[in-house]
Amino acid sequence: MKLVFIRHGEPDYEHDTLTEKGMREAELLRPRVKKIHADEYYASPLGRAALTAKIALEGTGITPVTLDYMREFHCPVYHDDIDRSKVPWDFLPEVFLSDERCLDRNEWFKADHFRGAPIKEEYDFVTGEFDKLLAEHGYRRRGLYYEAERPNDGTLAFFCHFGVTAVIVSHLVNISPVPLWQGFVALTTSVTTCVTEERRPGKAVFRVNSFGDISHLYAADEEPSFMARFCEVYGDGTRQD
Repeated sequence: MKLVFIRHGEPDYEHDTLTEKGMREAELLRPRVKKIHADEYYASPLGRAALTAKIALEGTGITPVTLDYMREFHCPVYHDDIDRSKVPWDFLPEVFLSDERCLDRNEWFKADHFRGAPIKEEYDFVTGEFDKLLAEHGYRRRGLYYEAERPNDGTLAFFCHFGVTAVIVSHLVNISPVPLWQGFVALTTSVTTCVTEERRPGKAVFRVNSFGDISHLYAADEEPSFMARFCEVYGDGTRQD
């Protein structure tokens, strides 16, 4: 089985839609989405993801199924060093690097900067719902692997968001989500692909074939959006906080 996670185009967060560039990115995504040949398409209920799906699937007659839990992972977290809530992937690196529990799949949610936030409950809800969907398609979670009840080479595609993609991928490969939130980036309209590996009858694991691929933008000479990134060099005039 193949799972394809497609991030929305450049967002206008204030109005939960796409910028003009975001709509152009979604149009450039269209030929790539057609080549995915997914058996099922799903989308977040948020406007920026739903509009990306609508543009990318134009002309196919396909309407994706809306999955509420595929909305952006929602668990604002407060920290002593900031005066407002932040999503878990926007902390300064020194915050999460100061607590090695962040790197442990069984301890990450106990880190001090997650204290008081229902982040584990939200994580378990999202991954639990996703596992139910996989079970419907023949793969049932059993501890750290999946039982291939109905092995298949089907493809499921999801129009969603960076944060929730990192949550699901971390669950599929049994690692903490923090290294994905903090050490990886999926730019707008990027494509992340996971595929099952079934080396013994009835047992499957997932492997990541690609994370945050934007080759369709490079092929069209479209400059990738800076959304989801911070300054590469301190004081270079780009996003710092």
